[in-house]
Amino acid sequence: MTNLNDFPFKSLQFYATAPYACSYIENLEARSQVATPPQLINTKVYSELIRAGFRRSGHFTYRPYCDQCQSCIATRLPVNDFVSNRSQKRAFKKHQHLEVKVIGLQFIPEHFALYQDYQRSRHALQIDGSNPDSAEEEEDQYRQFLIQSHIDSFLVEFRESGILRMVSVLDLVNDGLSSVYTFYDATIANASYGTYGVLWQIEKAKELGLRYVYLGYYIEKSRKMSYKALFKPIEGLIDGQWKLLERSESPE
Repeated sequence: MTNLNDFPFKSLQFYATAPYACSYIENLEARSQVATPPQLINTKVYSELIRAGFRRSGHFTYRPYCDQCQSCIATRLPVNDFVSNRSQKRAFKKHQHLEVKVIGLQFIPEHFALYQDYQRSRHALQIDGSNPDSAEEEEDQYRQFLIQSHIDSFLVEFRESGILRMVSVLDLVNDGLSSVYTFYDATIANASYGTYGVLWQIEKAKELGLRYVYLGYYIEKSRKMSYKALFKPIEGLIDGQWKLLERSESPE
């Protein structure tokens, strides 16, 4: 694991947040370690931070720093070793007709409308862990956490006969693609957009000659975060070392 006192980290400062309610496991408190100042975290620096277990939401770069819990495990997929299971193969075949367009990071009202529908369908908190009080606040959160970036970031649109079905926000780092956030049309019965989105990222990383897709944190006790272990082989950052991540069950 990279030493945080090494270049280029020596120009950064790291601080721990106050405890806050965990968004993933009930009745637990969480804390984060935050890297600052954000204007110094360019693609080169972030490429090192992500290998040390950090993630990005807008200009906010952080990693879990909880006092009594180690449930969040940073993950990455070695794309050249990936082997899809039966359900993943079905998902890829089902959605490979989608029209894909890669565009620069920007606010597009059509994207925001899909994001709003996705959030409401999931009855979930917003990306910063809170519920906005107004449409203006929701748009501000969307812009702040998904459309702001100091590094090489882009959007991927997935359309079906011109209809927007899914949007992915991705970062390009030195050795891979990092999946920041994906939202999709949750009204389509039997769709597997989320799975297809990850499979598309794997193929795109191969096309670009990159080694990994960084998928964010795996949390075994959280259903919305544990799906990552279904993509095999997957590595987790454990005790400062990237190791193959094992789990007790491997559903197809």
